[in-house]
Order: sequence, then C-alpha cells, then structure tokens
Amino acid sequence: MSGLVDVHSHFLPEWYVELARSLGHATPDGMPAWPTWSPEDHLAFMDQRDVARSLLSLSSPGVALGPGVDAVALARRVNDHGVGLVEAHPDRFGLLASLPLPDVDAALVELDRAFGLGAEGVVLATHADGTYLTDPSHEPLWGALADRECVVLLHPTSPPGWEQTSLGLPRPMVEFLVDTTRVVLGLALAGVLTRHPGLRLVVPHSGSLLPLLADRAALFQLGARMALPPDDPAHRQPGVVEALQGLWWDLAGTPTATHVGALHDRFGTERIVYGSDFCFTPPIAVDLQLGLLDQVWPGWRDATNAAAEGLTRRR
Repeated sequence: MSGLVDVHSHFLPEWYVELARSLGHATPDGMPAWPTWSPEDHLAFMDQRDVARSLLSLSSPGVALGPGVDAVALARRVNDHGVGLVEAHPDRFGLLASLPLPDVDAALVELDRAFGLGAEGVVLATHADGTYLTDPSHEPLWGALADRECVVLLHPTSPPGWEQTSLGLPRPMVEFLVDTTRVVLGLALAGVLTRHPGLRLVVPHSGSLLPLLADRAALFQLGARMALPPDDPAHRQPGVVEALQGLWWDLAGTPTATHVGALHDRFGTERIVYGSDFCFTPPIAVDLQLGLLDQVWPGWRDATNAAAEGLTRRR
C-alpha cells in the first residue's frame, strides 16, 4: 500500500461531544476543550500527510461516561456511526469498535455485532468505571479477542483518583502513560498475554513507560518466584519481558529520540506501527511528530507499514 497506515486515530461525532459535555466532561481528561472533527477534515488531514488508511476509534472517556449512562446503547450508537463512516469511505477508513465494559457479557454481544457490521478490531480503555482490564472477569473477552486475531488498541483514560494524583496537570501528560503501563504489566504478570497468544494488543504512545519499567517488573517477578517451592508451576511460565515481546507498539504522541530509542532497544522495531492520535493531536503537532520520526528513525515509514500489514492480517 502506498502511504501510511494510521492505527491510532479518532473520530468524534458532534452528538457524542454534546452528550459528554452534558454529563460533566466539558474539558476531556483535563485538556482545554474538545477538538472539532468531521470526516472531510480527517480525509484532508490524511491526504496532506500521505496517510493512505486510518483505523478510527473513540478516544477517552469512551462510552463509560458515568452513572446513569446506558453504555450498551451508547456503544451501539458509536459503532453504528463508525460503520457508516467506513461504508462511505471503505478504502480510507476502518473501525475499531467500542465495547460497553465493564459488563463483559454485554461486551461480547457487541463484539459479535460490530464484527458482523465490518469492524476490524476494538479499542479498550484501560478501565471502565474503575474496573480495570486486568480484572479476572475479563478473561472471556481476552479469549474472544485472541480467537479473532483482530486489532486491539489499548487506550488510556483518567484513572480513579486523578483528582489527587494529576496535580492539576492534563491527564494525558503523565496519568495516561502510567495507566497504560500498569494495565500492560498487570496483564503480563497475571499470565493473560501468555494464555492468549493470538491477542494482537497495541500499546499506545511509544510503549508508554514500559521500555523503562519492563526490566524492573521482571526483577520483582523473579524475587516473587524465588520465594516459591521449586516445583511451583510459576517457574515454568514465561517471564514478563518475554510476554511483552508479543505485543505491538504505536507511535502516537510525541516520539522523541529518547523515547523511540528506548522502545527500539527494549522491544525491537518489527512490531512498531504508526499512530497520529488525530483529532486529539492537532495537525501542527502531528507535523512535529512526523518531523521527529524522520530525524530519529530513517526508514520508519516502510517499517511501520510492514508492521501494520502483519497486525491487520486476519486468519
């Protein structure tokens, strides 16, 4: 395919923004305001930056907008809207469906419905109403996603307690990276990634903090295993670093030389895919991102497209 494949980009219907504002989300995740979005603007953005195809997803706060919201109905409406965008532009857009978590049974029903309508994968918030993806109740969902071998984009959202921990800063600055990291390490340490080798999980924002903390987690895991009896089955399970090797990593955000270098050193380059984070990342910032990538990683366009081909290939 000529042109970039963007696996981390967002659509934002006006009706969704109005609903979110009415429910107290006037400044999403502490950012100053909601961005404006239209399919025409998105296509123009893609054409100007040689992006051939974008997988569209709903960003934070997703469909878990708070008490009293029918997340099942909202997920259906969001996904139907996304399907309409794909049907109108099948060569340019694909859909990563939203699921009404933490209701796993309802999420499995919507997963089947969305795929029947043509979704290519899903976007999963790190938690929904405080129930994290690491909760054991999500095991059937991981199994279903692994069986489909579809794209699963992990996306951070404001964590419980952000009012104290964010220190008044926009949550994407620090909290998003921390929330992503805690979820991925939790999945690895709990064996979820090992039990479901077909899972095609994409970690956003150049791996968040995982390139720096993977070895630290491995040390703690080793210490815990040293306290176990020699015949404990845990000794035969893959370590956390090995479990992380099966993931994909996107470049959404601002991939500085330090961050990209750490990602390359820890996990290699074969599973790194491009993500613009448009429309929450404005075009001027995306252009900065593209320029940084050209400086720190010559050949990144061909490499990320090859990785995206592997990521999106289905059985």
